[in-house]
Amino acid sequence: MHFETTAIHAGAEVDRETGAIAPPLNLSTTFERGIDGQPAHGYSYIRDANPTQARLEEALAAIDSAAAALAFASGMAAGAAILQSLPTGSHVLLPDDSYYGFRILATDFFPKWSLTADFVGMEDLGAVRRSMRPETRVVWSETPSNPLMKIVDIAALAAIAHERGAMAVVDGTFASPALQRPIELGADVVLHSTTKYLGGHSDVQGGSLAFARRDAFFDAVATTRKIAGAVASPFNSWLVLRGIRSLAARMRVHCENARALASFLSTHPRVAVVHYPGLPAHPGHDIARRQMTDFGGMLSFEVKGGREEALAVASRTRVFTRATSLGGTESLIEHRATSEGPTSRTPPGLLRVSIGLEHSEDLIADLQAALA
Repeated sequence: MHFETTAIHAGAEVDRETGAIAPPLNLSTTFERGIDGQPAHGYSYIRDANPTQARLEEALAAIDSAAAALAFASGMAAGAAILQSLPTGSHVLLPDDSYYGFRILATDFFPKWSLTADFVGMEDLGAVRRSMRPETRVVWSETPSNPLMKIVDIAALAAIAHERGAMAVVDGTFASPALQRPIELGADVVLHSTTKYLGGHSDVQGGSLAFARRDAFFDAVATTRKIAGAVASPFNSWLVLRGIRSLAARMRVHCENARALASFLSTHPRVAVVHYPGLPAHPGHDIARRQMTDFGGMLSFEVKGGREEALAVASRTRVFTRATSLGGTESLIEHRATSEGPTSRTPPGLLRVSIGLEHSEDLIADLQAALA
């Protein structure tokens, strides 16, 4: 079955009680028990599981070609649950262009959790091999990465991880399952901030993990979620489930617009470099072409003149809104180093852009005026 069909029908069975086509929203926090004290209808308490979240998890597993999936309150909560479920003393390899929240987890929280980490350029497979330790349990990658849009070879990283008894975890938020399904390439776990493309409308926060196997590690992460409490609310689960239905159609326009913007920016005299894997000059273009069906709706570019010039460009946009986040219908622009704060490693002249669903000519005209 094609992805578009799966995304629309997964977790979307007709409601048995009413015949409703739209999935119901079950808000109850607790559920009836039988006279024997056991759950009478398969559910006990909202933090354990709830019907709306269960529908979402069915859909999440289907669109990521996974055996099972878990929904969370945020993408960070999902990632933290993986890390909190590792054995004491585990070592984690993280990408050098890692989402800044996970960098902070590694530097500030790993010592409290008895974990260690190294940061490595995941596009350099030799460096990854040299950084592996006997206690390495996770090789973590982002592709495309945030915000430099680096591309890594998922299949090759998974092979390296598996040779040493580690798991390959891929943050696929920027691509979404519509464009890239890492489990099909050998990954063990796929992370998404469902706040972004899966929700798709800048009105819901959530995260997800899709697992290649429903095994002991899946059970450990599910227990971490239950006890630590990072569960998705029913309403947020319902909103993400609704967003998944239109994901494939939205991603086609996001990608089409991003290609047009990247092409325009790549020839502009005030732009030093464009980071977009759809450009043939991008160092990860060939890998992206192999493992993605399109190149995504995210790009970043560096303005000549550095920080002040970049901030000035962002201040002059009228169609693009200056805001953090991505994956919504509207186009956003931000000075990424400012958003990340004092620990940022992002080049000072870099602007990160989430390309929305507006007409590409209007988006180009807006940036052309801002760069003038």
